[in-house]
Amino acid sequence: MKQELSTKEALLLLFEKNKGKFFSGEEIAEELSISRTAVWKAVKTLQSEGYPITAQKSRGYSLSPDTDIVSSQGVEKYLSDGLDLDISVFDEVTSTNTLLKEKAAAGDREGTVIIANSQTGGKGRLGRSFYSPRNTGLYISILLRPSDLPPQKALKITTMAAVSACHAIESVLCAPSSPAALPGDDAPQIKWVNDIFYHGKKVVGILTEASVSMENGNLEYAVLGIGFNVYAPKDGFPEELKDIAGAILPARQPDAKNIIAAEFLNHFFRTFTAPDHGNYEEEYKRRSLVLGKDVNVISTGSGSTRRAKVLDITSDCNLLVEYEDKTTSVLSSGEVSIRPAEKPQKGKKKAQ
Repeated sequence: MKQELSTKEALLLLFEKNKGKFFSGEEIAEELSISRTAVWKAVKTLQSEGYPITAQKSRGYSLSPDTDIVSSQGVEKYLSDGLDLDISVFDEVTSTNTLLKEKAAAGDREGTVIIANSQTGGKGRLGRSFYSPRNTGLYISILLRPSDLPPQKALKITTMAAVSACHAIESVLCAPSSPAALPGDDAPQIKWVNDIFYHGKKVVGILTEASVSMENGNLEYAVLGIGFNVYAPKDGFPEELKDIAGAILPARQPDAKNIIAAEFLNHFFRTFTAPDHGNYEEEYKRRSLVLGKDVNVISTGSGSTRRAKVLDITSDCNLLVEYEDKTTSVLSSGEVSIRPAEKPQKGKKKAQ
C-alpha cells in the first residue's frame, strides 16, 4: 500500500496533471485541504528543486508545460491503468541497482521501482562502471520476484527489457519506426545481449542482477537495471566513450524522461506478465544489430576474443555463432563486439 503523499508531493501531482494551467493559492489550499501558507512553502520547495513554477498575482501558480524533470508523479500519469508499482525518484544515488538490492533483501515487493537523475557509482556489466551524469540521463531499477524462473532463464529478463527500451525510445521520437521496417539506423537496435544502439551509437545499457533461492534453485529475486542516455552531456561524453556513446534526443523535449520511464515500465510489465511473455523473442531477433554480422566474441572469464559470425538468435535469445575454424557455439553469456577485426600492420615485427 502506498504511503500518504506529502504536501509537496500532492502539489506536484496536481501540477503534473495540469501543466500550463494556473491555480490560485486558495484553489490549491481547498483542493489539498491545507493552508495557504503550506501552499506557498511547497511551491518554494519545488522551485528550489528546479521546477519552473510561475507565480502571478492575478492568476496564481502554474507548472511550465516545457519542463522535463523526472518525478514519480510525472511517471505515474503515463502508466497503464492497473499497473501497480511503488516508484521512488531520487536526484542522486550511488547505484539504483545497489539500493534496490538492499530493499529486495529487506522483503520489498515485486514492482518496487527506483529512478534516479544521476548515479555516482553506476554499475555496468562485467564489473565496469556505467557513466551516469546529472540531468542528461535516466536510471531505473525494477525489483522482480519470478519464483518459477530458473537462473538459466534469467537472460529473458534482460532481453525483454531490451525490446521494451526500444519501444520507450520510439515513444519520444518524432517518427517512431515500424517493427515491420526493421532493422535500420532510424530504429533502435539491440546489440546482444544488453545494449541499445540508435544512429550507430549506444544509448542504453542494461544490467540484471539476481539472487538464487537455496531451497528450490529458482530465482529469489532479480533486480533489472537500465540506463538511458536521453540527452548528450553539456561538455560531451568522456574521451573513452565519445566514439561509441550517443543520445536519444538532440535537444530538450517536454516530459521526455517521464514518458520514456513510463513507456518502458508499461511495455516491460506487459511482456513480463503475458503468457509466454507475449512471444517477444521474434521482435528481439528482428531488432538485432549483430545477426548475420562478423563479431568478436569476448570470453567473460579470460577476456580473450575469437572472431565469429552470428548465425542465429535462439528462442531463448542465446547467440548461435560460427568461429573461423567452422566450429559453432551457443552463447548464453559473455559479450560480443561489432568492431572489425584488427588487420596486421605491415613492416612491423611481431612482439617477442
